[in-house]
Parts: sequence; structure tokens; C-alpha cells
Amino acid sequence: MTSNGILQLLAYLVVLVLLTKPMGVYLVRVFTNERMFLTPVLGPIERVIYKLCGVDAKAEMKWTAYSAAMLIFSAVSCMVLYGILRLQQILPWNPQGLGALAPDLSFNTAVSFTTNTNWQAYSGESTMSYFTQMAGLAFHNFTSAAMGIAIAVAVVRGLVRASVHTIGNFWVDLVRCTLYVLLPMSLIVAIIFVAGGMIQNLSPYVTATTLEGVKQIIPMGPVASQEAIKILGTNGGGFFNANSAHPFENPTALTNFIQVILIFSIGSGLTYMFGRMAKDQKQGWAIWGAMTFLFLAGLVTCYTAEQSGNPITEKLGIERIATDSQPGGSMEGKEVRFGITQSALFATVTTDASCGAVNAMHESFTPIGGMVPLFNIMLGEVIFGGVGSGLYGMIVFVLIAVFIAGLMVGRTPEYLGKKIESKEVKLSMLALLSLVFCILGFTAWAVVKPDALKSLANTGPHGLTEILYAFTSATGNNGSAFAGLNANTQFFNITLGIAMLFGRFFVIIPMLAVAGSMARKTPIAPSQGTFLTNTPLFSTLLVMVILIVGGLTFFPALSLGPILEHLLMGAGKVF
Repeated sequence: MTSNGILQLLAYLVVLVLLTKPMGVYLVRVFTNERMFLTPVLGPIERVIYKLCGVDAKAEMKWTAYSAAMLIFSAVSCMVLYGILRLQQILPWNPQGLGALAPDLSFNTAVSFTTNTNWQAYSGESTMSYFTQMAGLAFHNFTSAAMGIAIAVAVVRGLVRASVHTIGNFWVDLVRCTLYVLLPMSLIVAIIFVAGGMIQNLSPYVTATTLEGVKQIIPMGPVASQEAIKILGTNGGGFFNANSAHPFENPTALTNFIQVILIFSIGSGLTYMFGRMAKDQKQGWAIWGAMTFLFLAGLVTCYTAEQSGNPITEKLGIERIATDSQPGGSMEGKEVRFGITQSALFATVTTDASCGAVNAMHESFTPIGGMVPLFNIMLGEVIFGGVGSGLYGMIVFVLIAVFIAGLMVGRTPEYLGKKIESKEVKLSMLALLSLVFCILGFTAWAVVKPDALKSLANTGPHGLTEILYAFTSATGNNGSAFAGLNANTQFFNITLGIAMLFGRFFVIIPMLAVAGSMARKTPIAPSQGTFLTNTPLFSTLLVMVILIVGGLTFFPALSLGPILEHLLMGAGKVF
């Protein structure tokens, strides 16, 4: 690790720490309906929305009603987006005259943006019109992100409330999150991005003549506005195919740094919000500490692997020479303006969160460097995670860790003064196993299907990693691609779409059920035998549980993919 790289990483961590408390305090005020500086402006708009939609803002829901509202909203919004994609050729703001998407690609894309996955089996600049980008994709960037935060808040309410049957109102949470959190922040961020060099227009594509006399088409479009919510809402769907490696989406090192900060900002703030709502700030910091440790472990591993480089280098495209380390590290697949440090940081952050934006090609990373983003998603993206999904995903592991601690001390496990019983443990395991089933099940199917194997650009363990990464990214609602895999086929569009649905809703629904169950319980007074969950010891136990569960589940698959490739690379073989 270079001194310059270490300083960049330390600067990132410092800024993240400084943002955590103010973001958390603001989120508490939003979701406890406190009066804020935006209330005079947005309050009337909020009330009009409730009136037009027939929502009783004072009525709260049981977890079943909350889940039903969430599912209905997701289903309707998904069908609307599917319709936009299928009718794109007759809709406005389509200066390039782009046609409709195929049924299977429309299904995949509609599900992708509804579930906050933002997997893209297409090239944005050659497939999507301005209307589709704004009214279809950017709209879902807001709503899917708001829904994730709403679910996290509902789960927190269930944990901290006592002897009640309700966990909030889905429609109120959705509206307040969009109005008071995502919209104003995205507006500010978009202005900053425009000032930093991002484009924002509705102009037709520009045809330019290069110095060699070749005609080149330069895409235009409303990029900054979509980029803001793409990053802040941990969506990841890029306006351009190159995503945040494209100079129109990420012009400078400063905009790159702002993007990686924004990806973690709300997720980090939610941990502080949790501690404030639990009336024990140490509870929030215990979870934050576990997340930070895992984040730094992954970041150091990825950065070190990329800085060391590939021991096999090409000289003049003919002679292979083995060296102890590649001078300057591995720049394959990375932007020169960002370098290894910011590329490794971005890859780690975007897969710790369910973002999926990329500023470098993960397939071009060294085997171990590429394994870090893959393993981050396999863990459920609980390391700060996506907006909301990271916190309620981490709560799954918290409950399992508390259960294990209870077994070790020989007493009924407790969390926040409430007993954790078999129902909560079974629901938590259901959430975890649904992810495992999708990732490993669909990967196993794809690697024995001849048509699927035709989509691979590489053979051997690297080819396996391409498929494994695709289904891991879809199930984890991340959306980043390992590249090298042609996923725009009927098989992958359908199976990846199904994996996205399972990965989103088969985690959310069990966690809402846990929230409903916990809200009905009455806290008990702590005793000498109570295992404290607000200490560094608990954070350590939580980290160990996450790594053991992830390791036992996915190590066999990883050993056949990136780990085997790393060993073969050392022996001089590449794929």
C-alpha cells in the first residue's frame, strides 16, 4: 500500500464518520414526524399527496398490511415500467428514435429497477430514450430506494416498540423518505455534479469528426439528475454503458470521491438512527463498528491485491515475464484518472452497499481483488448496505448472533430487552437461505446449460466466476456485472429477473414478520446473565458470525472460481 493510497482511504473514512451523526439525526426527525426546516415548504405538498391518494397519515399498519402495501406498490410500478419499455418507440423525448425493448429484456429491466438492483443487460445510450431514463428508470431509482429505507425504519420500530401490533404506515414512510430525504439531497448533489462537469440536457446526440477524420457519435442526455439518485439511492444503474467510468457520469477525481461518500452516507446514518430510536446510542455504534471492520478488511484485501498486480505480464504482446510484483500495480480495466486506490475503494463500497455502480471493470481485477466485491455481495451487502437493506440485512445476523450467544451462556437470547424465540430465528434463517438458494441454485443450472455457457467470454474458473457473480449480483440486488458475460439472452434475462425478485422480497417479508413479532413483545429488565449487545465484544461476535456463515456457505464455490484462478495465476496460467 502506498502512502498516497493510505491517505486517500483515511480521508474517506474520516468524512464518513463525520457524516454519520448528522445524517442519522436528520433521518430520526423525518421518520418521527418532527418539524424541520423543510416542513413549511414540503409539508403542504405532503398533505396534498395523502389527500389525492386517500391515505390516512395517522393510521398505522400491522406487518401484514405493511407488507401487502409494499408488494402492491412494487407490482404496479413494475408493470408501469414494463409498459414504458415496450412502448418506448411511441413515447416522447426520444430524439434518436430508439425502438422498444424485447419482452424478456423488458421483464428483466422492469424487475431490476423495481427491486433496486439496476442490473443492466443493455447499453443505456443505445437502448433507452430520455423519457425512459427519466420517467421510467430515474423514477424507480427514487421509489425503490425510498422503499428500502422505509422497510429499515419499520424493522427498527418493531425492535424498539413494546406491546403494540403496528410498525408504521408504508405510504407515509415512502412519501416522507422521498420528499424529505431523497429529493432535496438529489437536487443538491445534481447541481454539484453539473458544476463538476457532468452533462444535463435533452439535446440530440452530437456527431463529431475526430482528428483522423472519422465520424463519432457522442451521446447526450439528462445525466447529472439521474446520477445523483443513482448514487445516493444506491441504485447503480448508469446512464451510459460504462457507468461511473464514463467521463460524462464521473468527470473528475472529486466527483468520484463524492460518489463513494454518498453511497455509504444514508446506510451509515441509519445505524445512528437505530441507536437514537432504541434510546441506546451504543447499540447503533456496535453495528456501525462491525460494518466498518468488515469494510476495511475487504478494502485492504482488494487494494493490496490490485497494488501487487499480476505476476504474469505481457511484454510487447509476445514474451511473458514473471515478476515479483507488477510495477505500479494492475491498471488493467481501470481509469487512469482514478488509479488503483479509488478503483479498489469504489469496487468495495459499491458491493458493500447494494449500489452496483462501477468506475472500473471488476473482471479485470486480479482474482483476489475481484473476489472481494463478489464476497461482499454474498454476505448480503450488510456492510452499510444499500439504503435500508444494509440495516435490516444486518439485523438478520444480529438476531442469529444473539441466538448463538444465548446458547453459549445457557439462557434465552435477548435483544433490546426482548426475548428472541424460535419464530424470529426461523424467519431470519429463511431470509438467509433464500439468498443461498438463488445464488448457488441458478449458478449450478447455468454452468450445465450449453446455451448459457455460450454467453461466456472466458473458460475455466474465470468463466465460472462470471456466472457466479451475475447471479450473486442479481440475488443481492446489487446490479454490478463482472463483465465478460453476455447476459442479454432469454435464459439470463428471465432467471436473473427471478433471482432479483427472490433476493428482494424473500428477505423483506421475513424481516417485516420479525418486526411485527418483536413489536408485540414486552421488554424485560436486564440481569447479570444478560449478554450485552452494545459492546465491542458483541461487535466481534457479530463479525465472526457473518464471516462463518458466509464462509461455510460460499467457500466451495469461491474455491472453484477466484481462489483456483489465483493459484493457477501463480503457476503462470491465465484464462
